Amino acid sequence: MEWRGEGVLLAVRRHGESAAIIEVFTREYGRHAGVVRGGASRKIAPILQPGAQLDVTWRARLEDHLGSFSVEPLKSRAAQVMGDRKALAGLNAICGLLSFSMAERDPHPELYVRSIDLFDRLGVEEDWPLVYLKWELALLEDLGFGLDLVSCAVTGTRDDLAYVSPRSGRAVSREGAGEWAGKLLPLPLCLMGQGPTDPEGLADGLKLTGYFLNTWLAPELGDKPLPAARQRLVDILTRKAD
Repeated sequence: MEWRGEGVLLAVRRHGESAAIIEVFTREYGRHAGVVRGGASRKIAPILQPGAQLDVTWRARLEDHLGSFSVEPLKSRAAQVMGDRKALAGLNAICGLLSFSMAERDPHPELYVRSIDLFDRLGVEEDWPLVYLKWELALLEDLGFGLDLVSCAVTGTRDDLAYVSPRSGRAVSREGAGEWAGKLLPLPLCLMGQGPTDPEGLADGLKLTGYFLNTWLAPELGDKPLPAARQRLVDILTRKAD
């Protein structure tokens, strides 16, 4: 068995004395693992950095075997994030969530495109935290846990949507919320493309997506905790709001 493709490196761990096991996210083959011979060597180890774009060739005797990768570097994202603590935290959170949430070898082509776009914005464009927030929303959608933010679950209106039901994941207007507003999750205007991305709005948005990542997605994955890298990013992005 053999295939060749392009992907982003999500994770790497040492294997034996000189090899490494890597996980890459590709458009055609999803999250895929394999061994890189000599992956811990001085020549190859600098290439195997999370977030790096790689040309990979995977080979195995049988399809269900771990197999091995040969890798060629296409783009390193280390330079664009190493001098920016926030961007580095963003890169680690994206890699962590993708590795955590996707079943191995299950393609997610639309999510792949969105993820590469987000990786390329880190440390380059100032609005990347909002793009990241919308990416978490897209991650939920792509994995079958999408929220319905089109209209109010109570009144059916598309106007003045201000909350999300933690039970149904549907938007609720101020009028529809009534006395139940305190039990609903805030829906920030920035997530709807209707207002600026201030620290409070970003914090509310991350609280919203984090709630459903924890209560809808994680239980389907064996109730594993979300990657610590996500919480580190949330802490950095919401410090001003606190």
